[in-house]
Amino acid sequence: MDLPAGSSDRVWLHAYPPGIPASIDAELARTDTLNQILLQSLERFADRPAFTSVGVSITYAEFGRLARAFGAWLHAAGIRKGDRVALMMPNCLQYPICLLGTLMAGAIVVNVNPLYTARELAHQIRDSDAETIVIMENFAHTLQKVLPRTGIRRILVTAMGDLLGPKGVLVNLMIRHVARLVPAYSLPGAQRLRRALRAGGRRPFTPAKVGPDDIAFLQYTGGTTGTPKGAMLTQRNMAANMLQTQAWIGQQLERGKEVNLTLLPLYHIFSLMVNCFVFIGIGGRSILIANPRDVPRVMKTIRDEPITSIVGLNTLFNSFMENEAFRAFDFSHLKLTVAGGMATQKAIAERWRQITGRPITEGYGLTETAPVVSTNPIDIAHPERVPFTGSVGLPLPSTDVRLRRVDGSWASPGESGEVCVRGPQVMKGYWQQPAETARVLDREGWLATGDIGVMDERGFLRLIDRAKDMILVSGFNVYPTEIEDVIMLHPGVREVAALGVPDPVAGERVKVIVVPREPTLTEQDILDHSRQNLTGYKVPHVVELRAEELPKSNIGKLLRRALREEEKQKTRGLGDGQADGA
Repeated sequence: MDLPAGSSDRVWLHAYPPGIPASIDAELARTDTLNQILLQSLERFADRPAFTSVGVSITYAEFGRLARAFGAWLHAAGIRKGDRVALMMPNCLQYPICLLGTLMAGAIVVNVNPLYTARELAHQIRDSDAETIVIMENFAHTLQKVLPRTGIRRILVTAMGDLLGPKGVLVNLMIRHVARLVPAYSLPGAQRLRRALRAGGRRPFTPAKVGPDDIAFLQYTGGTTGTPKGAMLTQRNMAANMLQTQAWIGQQLERGKEVNLTLLPLYHIFSLMVNCFVFIGIGGRSILIANPRDVPRVMKTIRDEPITSIVGLNTLFNSFMENEAFRAFDFSHLKLTVAGGMATQKAIAERWRQITGRPITEGYGLTETAPVVSTNPIDIAHPERVPFTGSVGLPLPSTDVRLRRVDGSWASPGESGEVCVRGPQVMKGYWQQPAETARVLDREGWLATGDIGVMDERGFLRLIDRAKDMILVSGFNVYPTEIEDVIMLHPGVREVAALGVPDPVAGERVKVIVVPREPTLTEQDILDHSRQNLTGYKVPHVVELRAEELPKSNIGKLLRRALREEEKQKTRGLGDGQADGA
């Protein structure tokens, strides 16, 4: 589908901050692979620190040397261009080393969530046809359960302290024998990663030649259907999004001087691009946090660090602001806070600005777009000029965004529709799933995201909700994020989730599950607040107060699907087809 007549101009370009290019195509033509850009940074910033984990740092030169050693080991083990290598680790020095080594070997990175269940791990390994895996020992027992059902032939096991020098001995001792975080496992034939790196370091290594259309990552996602699929992200996809994001964010940061707090796991596509690749591109140092939910420990880790940027998401920001030590932290160095992964609530954004003195810059993306599609303008020199609007910003350079009506035609400014994206960052397709690829990616390169949004006349995009999360009340569309945003404005609310529950008259009604900040909060307080701020059909029909936190993914993203499943179980338990209170 081509753009409609008269609308081919990217109206958002007029709203771009000064210095932002309309296109990165010329630069992309010069450096058309991710590998090429990364290798250039290794040379340019060789003496600068690249990553810090548990207080131990490695320089870009050490990072490159260890990555080459891993690439050499892969080649010696028989790994060839296009083979898949699974990486199953939290944030630690080993992850970026194995990541870069895999890419330099010409292999395809398959990022695996370390918290996967045996079923989820087995599916991803089998679907990707990975024969090699690097795994943190804490999760090796999960691999043991599924190993006979996979094609894995090479296993490298590592421990959190393995690359931390003398300090690592104590770290491993604490994790294994004090915290007891390493369940017993048996993986016959497995090797230690440290030994593989030593062996690879003794071998000559020439990085494989890769082209822009070669696949760099199989990044698994539920996409718009919830069924796990491997998005094929090419060297060009990743290089393009790195250049696009750097053009937007990187121009306001100092090369070789930034210190980034990496809270989100690097195996997640948002963190991989922004925390890892963008900061490698500008020679920044990333402080790797393995468990961001342990806020007191994070504060001990960073108390003397001159943090200049923080990349996270709404729930993490909320949990950090509940911590007294964080509120007292020295934010004088902080320049940039970037949010992604889920909608940022206005109450959280406003409180963050009050505490840190800096705004939250919200963006939008998805796995299939490598991942960044749009982001809000940034003015590091004058943060007071950047209000929080709830918008996810303007499309990045070389990116087209349009809203599609149900009938397939393009929506007008101010009219809602499904967000569709076209640009060099859009994936090649889903791994071995041509039918699923054809369902979301048309012949003109437009990706149907499954997200519902509105774009104003200046080109600012506002997300309404995921199509699958929408609640239908008596024929009216109700979007959970709007309900949640309103309820979070109540000072007594710590967390909230909105979802639809069955109703014999309205079809569905709104239910909210609230975690109070204060024990005195009542259901009636929530209803009164909602009635003052929401139209009638959007007001929650059911309010549930919970003492425990709401279910979240490993990156802290609210899991509405888990709450919906809870409601289904309650409905079955009632036996009359109705949810509690509906």
